[in-house]
Amino acid sequence: MKFLRQQLDKLAPLFEKGGKYEGLYHLYEAVDTIHFTPGEVTKGPSHVRDALDLKRMMFTVVIALIPCALFAMYNTGLQIHASMAQGAPMLDSWQSALYAALGLGFDPNNVLANILHGLCYFLPVYAIGMAVGGFFEVLFACIRKHDVTEGFLVSGLLFPLILPPTIPLWQVAAGIAFGIVLGKEVFGGVGMNILNPALTARAFLFFAYPAQISGDVWRAVEPTQLADGMSGATWLAKAAAEHGALEKASWMDSFIGLIPGSMGETSVLCCLIGAAILIFTKVGSWRTMLGVTIGTFVMAALLNAVGSETNPMFAVPFEWHIVLGGWAFGTVFMATDPVSSAFTEKGKYLYGLGIGVMVVLVRVVNPAYPEGMMLAILFMNMFAPLIDHFFVQANIKRRKARYVTA
Repeated sequence: MKFLRQQLDKLAPLFEKGGKYEGLYHLYEAVDTIHFTPGEVTKGPSHVRDALDLKRMMFTVVIALIPCALFAMYNTGLQIHASMAQGAPMLDSWQSALYAALGLGFDPNNVLANILHGLCYFLPVYAIGMAVGGFFEVLFACIRKHDVTEGFLVSGLLFPLILPPTIPLWQVAAGIAFGIVLGKEVFGGVGMNILNPALTARAFLFFAYPAQISGDVWRAVEPTQLADGMSGATWLAKAAAEHGALEKASWMDSFIGLIPGSMGETSVLCCLIGAAILIFTKVGSWRTMLGVTIGTFVMAALLNAVGSETNPMFAVPFEWHIVLGGWAFGTVFMATDPVSSAFTEKGKYLYGLGIGVMVVLVRVVNPAYPEGMMLAILFMNMFAPLIDHFFVQANIKRRKARYVTA
């Protein structure tokens, strides 16, 4: 680390004011502060110091996402190998050559083979998302002359985890560009956006290229289990198609994540590990997660009680809603986004409650879209400032009444 510090100090004059690469100073500053604590200190009146700055907060989220990312590689390879056992051609030419060179075979019981094959799908999507997202982050930072934050590290990892493994790479680039530029930078950058950038990117792809996002991107073990690439939409689609469909499925497989779906959203277990990390470090709000859970339970129970002879989704119980689709991933990593979610303590309960209610309503009442977590979170993102406004105003009124003088 001492050698790296020396090399960065040597490069500093080139990027500081008056240097040859002055316009790229914020790119240099980003690399420097990723590895070392900034050397500047606050000047002027008294202030509050906090050891948890934005960079460390973002890195904590990345660490919490690692279990989901690792399981994404394993499950992607597992699903592909299981499909190939039924004769489905799932490999491109370069993947066939790589696997032939590794000599691992296509056995679903081979953990290493599953991980490496899943990596062949996950890594290109992740690399494209990071490259394109990082480019626009640096571009806007240099134009506006503000620091490059580590927000794109989180968005760049979140985005591939909510995509199907067979999505075209050019769509990955288009989606992340849309999410970063129109979902965040047009509002002023990190801390100013009202929508979650990763979900904005996925929503753009969903409505612009529905065939690749919600089309036949998987060839599962049984013809009746054709997945549409959405967050666990295979079993959600089956639940929407016939009464009692989930009785034939394994709740535990869905909890662990051994089902087709978007790469990183299938495992509730891995999401719970991430939730524990975020709650312990106080980066993610347990109030928001609790609100989503309560909202989902109340709305699912209500619709279960109402019932429907024509819509099987009315009968899907709470315990299935939380293990299907992107519910767990969205609750832990998307709904708790500190920028686009509510920031008042009581507002977080209401914000999460709205997401929980909306996700069940979209799944059950809307027959054209069996997954609802993405739309529910984006919908409540728009109401988060309004929720905070009312709670802040109520607090101001209470303080005025408390200190009023006769």
